[in-house]
This record gives sequence, structure tokens and C-alpha cells, in this order.
Amino acid sequence: MQQQGQIRGESISFTTGQPWIMGVLNVTPDSFSDGSHYYELESAVKQALLLEQQGAQIIDIGGESTKPGADLVSEQEELSRVIPVIQAIRKHTDTYISIDTTKASVARTAIEAGADIINDISGLEQDEDMLQVALDYPQTAIVVMHRQGISKHMQKNPHYHNVVGQVATYLQSRYLALTQAGIQEQRLCFDPGIGFGKTLEHNLALIKHLEELRVGDCPLLLGVSRKSMFGHCLSVDATQPEREMSLHLREAPTAALTSYAAQAGANIIRVHDVQLNQKVLMEL
Repeated sequence: MQQQGQIRGESISFTTGQPWIMGVLNVTPDSFSDGSHYYELESAVKQALLLEQQGAQIIDIGGESTKPGADLVSEQEELSRVIPVIQAIRKHTDTYISIDTTKASVARTAIEAGADIINDISGLEQDEDMLQVALDYPQTAIVVMHRQGISKHMQKNPHYHNVVGQVATYLQSRYLALTQAGIQEQRLCFDPGIGFGKTLEHNLALIKHLEELRVGDCPLLLGVSRKSMFGHCLSVDATQPEREMSLHLREAPTAALTSYAAQAGANIIRVHDVQLNQKVLMEL
């Protein structure tokens, strides 16, 4: 089975069992996974090039933490974090770059700086101008994600009657809204938003029923890397003194889910440790 995507106006066929890897690059001082390791320009560019070398087809750059409880940052602050990084990376490589943002102004400036993909965790709903940005740049691909609530409060008692059905319905509704607004189907990719306003049980149900979350022939993206659900399963606290140990223990289950997701139909896997997950995919 193949799903069709489009980046830079070029058609891309995704084959089941052979997903792309989206490497995560957080340029924030408060990321749970990366801390402030890549907050400085030089270290961020070095890491991006390493992720590409290890097998990532897409580098996903984010300048605002989306972890549970995270505060929003200003437009200017987010721009100052991500734009120099995108510009510097683009000088070294032609690899695909994704901008992880809910702000239309950040997405627009990032595309002008060289980004190819808008990755919006709000499904293009938080900022009413995001749709216009997507329409203004028809060569740009778009990742549409589901979340319940905003990052600050999304993990405070999330509730669903039927999480698989409700998430699937939401993704389908966003597909209809965006295509009717003039966005080409081939530009769209959908993400069920594991960990974004979901309990452990919700996450496991979504992962178990991935194929039911597919929207037409659009690619399906799955991001489970280092999620807190692994910490819950392993009974490892995510407080700062134990952060490094917690991250290390989450890598193996992340890789295991990468293997499962690839065989279950995910077309793009969003991860932090590209080398490990690429090795897992090569052994399928």
C-alpha cells in the first residue's frame, strides 16, 4: 500500500513498512528531551547535520516547548530561536526542514528562510492566519495534528467517550476544512498527537488502531519518542534529577514502537535518536 505526499511541489510515495524519519531538533532552553543542548546556533546546526547523516529525511525544528504545562513564548522570541538555525542549516544541506509552530508569522518567516513543511500541533486552528500562510506557499507540506486543549493544561484530566473514533473524526474534519479552503490533499499529513491531551490508555488505544486514523491517501505521522507514557510504564519519575536516566530508559521502547508503527502503517516517524530508530527500520 502506498500513500502520496508532496513536498516542494514534488510527489512522494510512502510505502508501508518503509517510513521516513523526522529528526527532532528543539532549540529551546526548557525542552524535556533536549534541555538547552541545542539552544546555541553552532550546536543546533551541528546536531541537524548529524541527524541527516544518521538517516533523517526531515529535520523538525521547534522554538517553543510543547511539553505538558509549558508556557507560551512570544512571537519575537520564537523567531529569534528558529530563524537563524533554519538559515544556517540551509547553507549546508538541501534536506527537508519542518517548522514546528502554531504561530502563522513564525511559519511564514521560516518558509522564507528555507523551511519546507509546517508542523502545527493545533491542526492549523490556534492561529487564524495559519491557513492563509498555507495557501500563500503552495509548495509547502503541512502536518495536521490532534490535541485536546493547549500545552499548559492538556494533561489535566483529558477525557474521551471513544478516543480512536473522536481523533479519527477530528482528523477527517480538518481534512475536509482544509481541502475545501483550497489546500491540495497531497500536501497534507496527519498526526494523532500521542501524548497531547491523552492518558496512557488513550495513547495505547490510538497506537493499536493506527490504520483507523488514516485520512484518505495522506501520509500518517507518529510521534512517540521519549513520551511520558514510557516513564509511566517503567515507573521512572521525570523530575530533573532523574531526567537523563529517564530519557535513556525511554529509548528502547521508542525503538520498539517505531518497529511496530512501521509495520502498522505509519509513514513518518518523529524521533530524537535517529541512529537507533534508523537501525531498527533497516532490520525490518
